[in-house]
Amino acid sequence: MIRVSLCMIVKNEEETLGRCLESVADLVDEIIIVDTGSTDSTKEIARKWTPHVLDFEWIDDFAAARNFSFSHASMEYILWLDADDVLLEPDRQKFLHLKQNLDSAVDVVSMYYHLAFDSEGNVTASLRRNRLAKRSKGFRWYGAVHEYLAVNGSVLNSDIAITHLPVNHDSDRNLRIYERRLAAGETFTPRDLFYYANECFDHQNYERAIEYYTKFLNSKQGWIEDIIATCGKLADCYFHLGDMERAKEYALKSFEYDTPRAEFCCRLGYGFMQQGEWNKAVFWYKLATEVEKPKDSWGYFNDACWTWLPHLQLCVCYYHLGEYELAYKHNEKARQYKPNDEQVLYNKNYLESILKT
Repeated sequence: MIRVSLCMIVKNEEETLGRCLESVADLVDEIIIVDTGSTDSTKEIARKWTPHVLDFEWIDDFAAARNFSFSHASMEYILWLDADDVLLEPDRQKFLHLKQNLDSAVDVVSMYYHLAFDSEGNVTASLRRNRLAKRSKGFRWYGAVHEYLAVNGSVLNSDIAITHLPVNHDSDRNLRIYERRLAAGETFTPRDLFYYANECFDHQNYERAIEYYTKFLNSKQGWIEDIIATCGKLADCYFHLGDMERAKEYALKSFEYDTPRAEFCCRLGYGFMQQGEWNKAVFWYKLATEVEKPKDSWGYFNDACWTWLPHLQLCVCYYHLGEYELAYKHNEKARQYKPNDEQVLYNKNYLESILKT
């Protein structure tokens, strides 16, 4: 059985840290908590779980803090989590099995990261991240914001999921860091351009987001999944600015980089729905139900677009086309994913009343 150090960096996480540690403490052999300046009871909570609570002077650099935490690990492998992450019971069991059976030749284990859920508990947003790393490899973190662990060697893509359950956070923190770096004249890497544009987008500064997403695309150096995501973000920016043609242009541009993704098919379908062009909308939503999700992709996925959403939209489209049986059929497919959804149940009852008459 391998031995695991859990390494975390925290600041003012009194609402979530105990929940996180409770979900994982019995699965690891050592816990390293690095505090970057808490003013609440975070450190007191951490000390209930481990004697290894260290201070790190915050220098606007997440990678530096994570590398500091990794430097204090002593076990064979290092697991990293954020304070608002948890392992749910099925994933706890999977992790325990992994720990008992992992081939020591494996250098890195990636895990799913479940970011958002609908009312039925279905995952609506997810991606993959490297989570468990062999300490002897000396892997390093890079990036002051939206840091990443640079790895190589033998990577195992596991089916374990880390569940993200945020309570609250400083939504301006990352933007402030980027703005300070820009003001200091720092040259942004392509990765910085992408994530700074994301911060601008999240703060509804769509014009500036467009500027930096465009710089990112023009660099021609980005990770392919970030490039595809940028096409979607640019489509969303132009949608918010009322420029439907440019929004459509960037949704279609995503097809230059990979086979059609369901997210972009749904974007195009929604655009035609807004214009009342139901047959065109049907084409794109049907395609969303037919495309194959990339296997082992590390990109961000809106899982709703790959499951219930296109079927629910097809129900609406076929209703407007007078194709009530097809509308009912697709609503039933949506109901397989969302059996208690109010809109789906309303559609079911309403369409059944139409079909009876």
